[in-house]
Amino acid sequence: MSKLMVFAAAGLCLAAPALAQPAPIGIAPPALSGVGYIFDTAEVHGIEVSVLARGFARPFAIEPLPNGDMLIVERGVGLRLLRGATGDNPELVEGHVAGVPEDHPEIFSYGVIDIALHPDFAENGTIYFTFNGFAPLPEGTSSLQRPGYFKLLRGTYADGAVSNVETIFETENEAYAGGNRVHVAKDGKVWVATTGPYDRTSQDLSDIYGKVLRLNGDGSIPDDNPFVGQEGHHPAIVSYGHRDQHGLTVHPETGRAFTVEHGPNGGDELNLIEPGGNYGWPDYSFGREYDGSDATELPFGPDTVEPTVVWLPSIAPSGLLFYTGDAFPEWKGNLFVGSARWGEINNTGSLQRVVFNEDFGELRREALLQDLHHRVRDVAQGPDGLIYVLTDGPENAVLRIAPSN
Repeated sequence: MSKLMVFAAAGLCLAAPALAQPAPIGIAPPALSGVGYIFDTAEVHGIEVSVLARGFARPFAIEPLPNGDMLIVERGVGLRLLRGATGDNPELVEGHVAGVPEDHPEIFSYGVIDIALHPDFAENGTIYFTFNGFAPLPEGTSSLQRPGYFKLLRGTYADGAVSNVETIFETENEAYAGGNRVHVAKDGKVWVATTGPYDRTSQDLSDIYGKVLRLNGDGSIPDDNPFVGQEGHHPAIVSYGHRDQHGLTVHPETGRAFTVEHGPNGGDELNLIEPGGNYGWPDYSFGREYDGSDATELPFGPDTVEPTVVWLPSIAPSGLLFYTGDAFPEWKGNLFVGSARWGEINNTGSLQRVVFNEDFGELRREALLQDLHHRVRDVAQGPDGLIYVLTDGPENAVLRIAPSN
């Protein structure tokens, strides 16, 4: 054997242990720039993206306030205040907003999850937030299936603190303590999206998990909900058969509710909510299991409501926004969807933009901010008509999207 062959063989032997360890799947995100970014997009040719705040924990939701401040949910921990979010020098106030209850903050599933403002917040200061109450982990159960008790709380926000907190809706049944969303429509009705990825919870009409709910502002049940008065049906339910819902909004003109939910592996859905509708999970799904096999035999059934939009591969969808501002006239009426990652690859998140016709038929879609390689948790429109984005990891940041000069 020649010296060259011996050297090559030795090199292969030395490399073998390293080759036995698979490389992590994902793309290392670059550090966020302190001076911002300029991007081109399909219809707005030049947007400026600025970093307003970073370094907080467990980001899940943002809520711009009429005075230009912003509330940030640290999932399961509390609220943070970003003072002057719409201005030139925003300040992330140290510490948590006082008055928000805690529940095992060392475990991110329990405690405050999402927030929403009353339509007359500027006058009454009313705020709603979803809450996962503590339930012990049953023996032999995976921590990924950690149970909790869903609650909807209402309080008053003023001067950097929440007061008059009361539980206005709750359930005695426990289920997966995952993400959930709340949105208050212009008519004051409170919409809630819950999760039900395990077992057949989402098909059980006697409880509220894996469902879309609709409540009055005080937590009572509207008389025109589809299952009111039906034995064995929870009257708060509007639709069922949902898996893992992480986004919810109500269209500002039509009053129709939309949610996004995670499929198991692909098959993420945007759903236009039909009263009494069954959205299929776990009997029907466009997704696959994590080993690549089909999750279900068929993607939808004869008695299920088909998704409005399906993502294949998955995008891990999150917060929703129908844009109505004047800063981006080309984007009016477009739906913005947070995305945590694309195709099961870490650090490939983006802000998805979907263009519809007047009947919510999809015309085209675009992925924004993908060059940042951050998970997008939530998106909101500020009182200034600009778009604000909450990212999750590795720096946890609030971004502002404005027209570029």
